[in-house]
Amino acid sequence: MPQTAQKKGPEAEYHALIEAGELQPDAHQANAIASLERLHHELIEYRLSGKRWTAGWLRWFGGKPAPKGIYLYGGVGRGKTMLMDLFYTVAATPAKRRMHFHEFMLDIHARLKAWHDLSARERAQHGRRSDGGGGDPIPPVARQIAHETTLLCFDELQVTDIADAMVLTRLFKELFTLGVVVVATSNRPPDELYKDGLHRQRFLPFIADIQERLEIIALNGPADYRYNRLQGAETYYFPVNAETSDQLSATFFRLTDRRVEDRAKVPSEELIVQGRTLFVPKAARGVAVFSFKRLCANPLGAADYLAIARAYHTVIMVAIPQFTRENSDQARRFIHFIDALYEHGVKFLCSAAVPLQSLYAGDDVGFEFERTISRLTEMQSQDYLARGHGKAVTS
Repeated sequence: MPQTAQKKGPEAEYHALIEAGELQPDAHQANAIASLERLHHELIEYRLSGKRWTAGWLRWFGGKPAPKGIYLYGGVGRGKTMLMDLFYTVAATPAKRRMHFHEFMLDIHARLKAWHDLSARERAQHGRRSDGGGGDPIPPVARQIAHETTLLCFDELQVTDIADAMVLTRLFKELFTLGVVVVATSNRPPDELYKDGLHRQRFLPFIADIQERLEIIALNGPADYRYNRLQGAETYYFPVNAETSDQLSATFFRLTDRRVEDRAKVPSEELIVQGRTLFVPKAARGVAVFSFKRLCANPLGAADYLAIARAYHTVIMVAIPQFTRENSDQARRFIHFIDALYEHGVKFLCSAAVPLQSLYAGDDVGFEFERTISRLTEMQSQDYLARGHGKAVTS
């Protein structure tokens, strides 16, 4: 067998983490990792069989059919993202892409817009004319993606928008036909996707395709590892000094299953927001770290904060100042930021210059900031910390 096939798979990586004491044995996770190991080996054969030199249209000629992907669902904090990331890291194909599902949909809508902006001649020149010569952008966009990617990994697949639901139904039928392999995590089983949504009957073919093309794995069990790792940890630290920075750092590494000594290896990420790039200085396993200055001293807005709230289940913010009349514009941005996190059930940890009740000392946005203080207080409660990401808060 070629050397590539000897690469260590997700099962070996998973057991290494258990042996290192970074994970606890879990029968449900072990079942899921066995399926991911199966897919790991099938992807090796898929890439090496027939004409697998690139992703996309070359798959149409010879070789084995695409292996069955995986749909991993379960409650909050069960380790779905961690398992998918283990698989993605060792997946033996260079043509792979891993992203939050919201980020993927933003990319799809951008591609659809770019296609619509082309003239008929440009579509033909770029090979983007749809089958039959009509004005349908879905087939050419699917071919673009399939040409770039053999393996697509999605975190937190959820559908709440009618436009997304209609696009997904047709896009994924094309992607599966083109041989793209999909691994997805979700808080919901396939049957509950877009539940009670407008015109849901038109979305049912997507669910049927998921059930046919992906192995459905329930990651059940009582353990909420994310919540367990937050228990006993403060969420609001003050003042801003080396001690509080160290405490936040320790919580970050506990939440992301990383070693403190590997702090230099923590990756950065980028989010695409309305065609712009939003830089995330440190991010791992759904946890993002920002300085206050980056998010609230710069001219960001609701769209940026919404993208962060959708992409990360936990956000750590460093060095929040006390707010006065002099920085009231930053206070307003902070209000909008906390609103976005709160409404999406995002866990929030921070270091600040002063205690929470003294955070606002101005008079320009005092009434509005009272709500922010109230929300920050609630966001420290056990009920809030146990709430799932993306779930609306009800009063």
